[in-house]
Amino acid sequence: MKQLSRYVGRVVFAAIAVVLFVILSLDLISDLVDQLGNLRGNYDLKEAIIYVLLYVPSSCYDFIPLSALVGCLIGLGTLASSSELTVMRAAGVSVRQIVWVVFKPVLLVIICGSLLGEFVAPYTDQYADSRRALAQGHQRALQSEKGLWSKEGDEYIHINAVLPNGKLYGITRFSFDDDGRLLSSSFADAAIYQGDHWFEQDAQLSRFEGNRIQTSRLDSRIWHSELSPALLNVLVLKPDELPMKKLYDYSVYLEKQEVDASEYRLAFWQKALQPLATLSLVVIAISFILGPLRQVTMGFRVFVGVLVGLIFQTSQKLLGPTSIIMGFSPAYAVLVPILCCFIFGWILLRRAN
Repeated sequence: MKQLSRYVGRVVFAAIAVVLFVILSLDLISDLVDQLGNLRGNYDLKEAIIYVLLYVPSSCYDFIPLSALVGCLIGLGTLASSSELTVMRAAGVSVRQIVWVVFKPVLLVIICGSLLGEFVAPYTDQYADSRRALAQGHQRALQSEKGLWSKEGDEYIHINAVLPNGKLYGITRFSFDDDGRLLSSSFADAAIYQGDHWFEQDAQLSRFEGNRIQTSRLDSRIWHSELSPALLNVLVLKPDELPMKKLYDYSVYLEKQEVDASEYRLAFWQKALQPLATLSLVVIAISFILGPLRQVTMGFRVFVGVLVGLIFQTSQKLLGPTSIIMGFSPAYAVLVPILCCFIFGWILLRRAN
């Protein structure tokens, strides 16, 4: 049984790896074409290629469920087409044993993907966005398309780029009085965090006094703000790009401030339950191969796999925002499609027995 387990595991793992490689390659080409319209300044073709390559870990994490589904359909389908699966069943290998044998390589893929999504992808995503913002030109106010806006008291702040180490580039600050009149604006080329304050470098300051504008240039100045590097590293990324720990911590912080944290809680549950989502799709793949898709062509299996994967992702994307609007727990929105897949796959597996 050990030898059989290793053989099936190699076939399934190889199929998942090939499918993931093909999907990532197509996604990389698509992203690169999208970036061609953003070329300006020092952001040339070379920088665009680096940008899309830095997003590969994030894409890899996102495509693991679909790759596991289609990969299992192809791997097990190959065994079924060559009658090897039939021989295994005739030799006394039960459906439960086949499921466990297939789960082993899938669990390895899930563990690697989870580590990638938690410890690598958030930092490569942030570095990619910051690198692009710097290449496109951070020296001008409000330059970055993915810059960060924040409000602190009567001051509005825009930051062109935030590096993972906490260094800021292109900081624009607007200060208003209680009546909403603009008092001053400033732009600093860069800022670094020192102790409990920011140290702005190469700043330009404009003060509005009646009909007069007084401008000055400062080599450096101190900026006191509650925006710490740790908080900025959370705010600069979209919720689905953050690691689970930061999602949980920030959602707790927002709830303490009586601010709606449903978007961050939804992203947390999507990441936390992604392993179960992947396993549920694998159960569907096994039940299809042992049941209705045993004798069909490989192309049809791939088509069915992609179709099921799209239906699953669409249902999660629809239920997620619905949970935010309707006010029920995001965990339920993520769990419902997973449970439906498990139940449907279990019914088909029972029939295969």
